[in-house]
Amino acid sequence: MRGACFSYVRRLPCRKSLSPPAGRKSLRDRSGVETVSLVREFLTSPIGRKALMAVTGLLLIGFLVVHLSGNLLVFAGPEPFNAYSHKLVSNPLIYLAEAVLLVLFAVHLGNGIVLFLRNRAARPVGYAVQKWAGEPSHKTLASTTMIYTGLVVLAFVPLHLWTFKFGPHYASSADPAVRDLYRLVIEEFHEPGEVIWYAFAMIVIGFHLWHGFGSAFESLGVRYSKWLRRFGEALAVGLAGGFLLIPVLIFFLGEQP
Repeated sequence: MRGACFSYVRRLPCRKSLSPPAGRKSLRDRSGVETVSLVREFLTSPIGRKALMAVTGLLLIGFLVVHLSGNLLVFAGPEPFNAYSHKLVSNPLIYLAEAVLLVLFAVHLGNGIVLFLRNRAARPVGYAVQKWAGEPSHKTLASTTMIYTGLVVLAFVPLHLWTFKFGPHYASSADPAVRDLYRLVIEEFHEPGEVIWYAFAMIVIGFHLWHGFGSAFESLGVRYSKWLRRFGEALAVGLAGGFLLIPVLIFFLGEQP
């Protein structure tokens, strides 16, 4: 019968439309909004911020490992090093990679500053005397200076990019000619001031990683075992020492571009 409406479940009256009343969201819409709200609430909570710092920190450490492996090619000579750098910058995905790195760096630094300020607000008056608790406490000089070593890294990264990414563009003698980044590296690390600044920054980065690696896993719920701490400390020394080796050897070996 036209216009008739039937219901076979407990003879309940049926509705011609299943859409929610005006001004009220459907269950699916409300669920989506609530999920987004919960995610935002978690990410802005102290636990969520620590988790974000941990993930972004570990990804940045992975970048440092890859970056160091490429930088060490400078000891292989100008051709391999310039070929590597040209292949890297000519890849169209380089802009996406740089954008991702910028976001990782900003999120890591931003959350670190927020957590530091919150902790300071919670304890406006510092301890009169600080004593290291020893084992099993993980409080060390590296752990209590993370914000300061992070700020040194913040100062170093833009200057480093300005020098080597946007510095002089020498043409190499290769065919076809590519940017002679090898010559720029040799020139920069013949300057005592540049070597001292770079060496200082690498020591600070190593100090930051000394505590940061293990702390990242701890923030993600991984037990802070002795072997994990030792591995993180060895990784910090290896990365800082590897980067530090480049300017020191170039400066003292006296190689000319």
